Amino acid sequence: MAFDETRADVGTLFELDGLTADQVAERVAAGQTNDVPDRATRSVRDIVYANVFTRINAILGVLLVIVLATGSIIDGMFGLLIIANSGIGIIQEVRAKRTLDRLAIVSRARPAVRREGVTLSMEPQEVVLDDIIEVGAGDQIVVDGVVVEAMSLDIDESLLTGEADPVRKSRGDQVLSGSFVASGSGWYQATKVGRDAYAAKLTDEASKFTLVHSELRSGINKILKFITYLMVPAGLLIIYNQLFSSGQSLAPALNGMVAALVPMVPEGLVLMTSIAFAVGVVRLGRRQCLVQELPAIEGLARVDVVCADKTGTLTETGMRLSELRCAEVGDAESSRAALAAMAGSDPRPNASVLAIKEAFPDDPGWGAATAEAPFSSAKKWSGQSYGARGNWVLGAPDVLLDPGSDMARQAEDLGASGLRVLLLGSCDVSVDDPGAPGTITPRALVILEQRVRPEAHDTLEYFSSQNVKVKVISGDNAVSVGAVAESLGLPGGDRPVDARGLPDDRDALAQTLEGSTTFGRVSPDQKREMVGALQSRGHTVAMTGDGVNDVLALKDADIGVSMGSGSPATRAVAQIVLLDNKFSTLPYVVGEGRRVIGNIERVSNLFLTKTVYSVLLAFLIGISGVMSQIMHIDALPYPFLPRHVTMAAWFTIGIPAFILSLAPNHERARSGFVPRVMRLAIPSGVIIGVTTFVSYLLAYAGPGQTDTQKVQAGTSALITLIMIALWVLAVVARPYTWWKLVLIFGSAGAYLTLFALPGTREFFELDPTNVGATTMAIVCGLVGVVLVEIGWWVTGRIHGERRRLFASSADLPGVH
Repeated sequence: MAFDETRADVGTLFELDGLTADQVAERVAAGQTNDVPDRATRSVRDIVYANVFTRINAILGVLLVIVLATGSIIDGMFGLLIIANSGIGIIQEVRAKRTLDRLAIVSRARPAVRREGVTLSMEPQEVVLDDIIEVGAGDQIVVDGVVVEAMSLDIDESLLTGEADPVRKSRGDQVLSGSFVASGSGWYQATKVGRDAYAAKLTDEASKFTLVHSELRSGINKILKFITYLMVPAGLLIIYNQLFSSGQSLAPALNGMVAALVPMVPEGLVLMTSIAFAVGVVRLGRRQCLVQELPAIEGLARVDVVCADKTGTLTETGMRLSELRCAEVGDAESSRAALAAMAGSDPRPNASVLAIKEAFPDDPGWGAATAEAPFSSAKKWSGQSYGARGNWVLGAPDVLLDPGSDMARQAEDLGASGLRVLLLGSCDVSVDDPGAPGTITPRALVILEQRVRPEAHDTLEYFSSQNVKVKVISGDNAVSVGAVAESLGLPGGDRPVDARGLPDDRDALAQTLEGSTTFGRVSPDQKREMVGALQSRGHTVAMTGDGVNDVLALKDADIGVSMGSGSPATRAVAQIVLLDNKFSTLPYVVGEGRRVIGNIERVSNLFLTKTVYSVLLAFLIGISGVMSQIMHIDALPYPFLPRHVTMAAWFTIGIPAFILSLAPNHERARSGFVPRVMRLAIPSGVIIGVTTFVSYLLAYAGPGQTDTQKVQAGTSALITLIMIALWVLAVVARPYTWWKLVLIFGSAGAYLTLFALPGTREFFELDPTNVGATTMAIVCGLVGVVLVEIGWWVTGRIHGERRRLFASSADLPGVH
């Protein structure tokens, strides 16, 4: 886009070093501000609305009104589920929202804006129309604008257009928000701010606090959809039976209908899933880990390959100059002066340049450079020309030197010991010449020390113990990368691969990646290709990085992990940001993902078992009503009151599910969530439904039964149901630890108390005094327990799953 001279006098603005305070005030008053929210997290009002007005709450609300209309307030206790579902969901999501918002403030990019001759770091919302914004390598373009000054400015627009190659920008060229600086530096003037900016809507959608695109959530939704299809005919049958076939008066008929319908609704399943995710966000937030998308917690737990950058991930970002080894004795003074001049004039120094600047802080008096070539990961060197003082380049020795030269061999030997080595050389053409760097005369080797992160070894060991492969992918010299990897005990670290010799074919590249672990001299495009090659072999790939050269790979990886000290562009595209820059935080993220996945699978078994037996029992009672009309026999009324099904859920599902959803869980994430859950829920639900129906039939005294006999028959059915449901809980909780056994025996003890105390028996209308009926109920319950136990062992044998009753120390790996 051509520069629009009619809109504003950019040249004048730039000469004045940006807007004045009065000009800023005018634009703020006119609403010309960058009023885009930091994150698209839902407001507290939206959270409350979304948690109160749900389909499940609507169903329970209608049933509650029906029960209350009969005058039986006690039977409306299930209405407390509406309060519990809404209250717990609201509290947890608000906590997670606050955690995310707080961490996002720490993580977000702060543009450098020129005002009244001073460069100010400010919040993105403080940018106004016509502001002059300074950018350098790794910076995000926060608003749309027009370039007013450029020094080898290359903008990567791949996140917007999909075009991988950076675009060179000159004065008057358009830049779009959402892109980032690949190399060089410059200034641009804001022409579109706020919601008018190109990427405002994209950013708004990309950073939502959301549970979408989650395999776990998708599986649960698929199950709920299937259950809904079953609930409709079962519900219609029980309504017909209670209102038209059972011969009961309206109030008990309605109570029985509600008692049948309420347990069909898996009211806590979605809630528990949301809580597990939200609690995961809060827990990781305490470790300074920003989860930009909730499914990332789940996704990282499924990862089987971690691609880690060396610098900033395995090693600390800071460096120090160890030695300056000159090619000739007479080169020492000029080399020091050149390094001091280059480091001192670099407006965006990286870690290597900062170390050089610290070692040579004095200005040699060379003045401003006559030409500059900023560093880029593609060419592996940077350079500056100083007129009569020469043209100087600084970069990778194996790129700039003849491999057979003595200095190249020295650099390789130094790199093999884990040191970072740069070459300082002079060249025969200006550094901005198309043929640069031309012929290079080596002047000195700049030897830098990198400090390996103290926690890196334990982190790599953890991933190895969890069968997660680690690939070290770095732009540094392959030998140097290998030395670091080998020092950390990474298998294959002693056999590094130079990426410049890797095949272009994806299949061949994937084959190489399967057999090697350490790669050096990897270009940004190659990092992206490596991620794609691993994914083509069925791997779930996590990519860690902190530099602008990692952005494309982070974007394409299944899970992108950025260091908090990384460039704004890497933090923007990553799903997880480690604000404390600790690679050792990743095992905790994996652990949280496994806790979420494993615990929700346990909880799903409980809730779906209840739904299956409730639907089946409704079918059986309903069919008896239809048969009664055909065969002119008496129909069976539904055995339970709403208070019975509420009580039955308390200690077999409700409280245990809440505890299990938040408990430690180190089981490895596996695919096949839906079939695995249904393998337990369907047979267990069928066993409970059938045995409860049989127990009820045996205790049922016929249409002429007294009120006492009616209560005794319902109590018998309830005893059978609770016994088997408790055993399902016992199966789901395996392998046992001490606290799980306490949970199971505590739940059983709670029910024994409810059945034993006269007050609770009267309140819940329980009567286990009929010895024959109670004995028969216990026998039916024991039969059901045995069938559930056999089913658990048999399905394990059929599907090749390891079944154990008690946990071992191997089940509880420590997180390093």
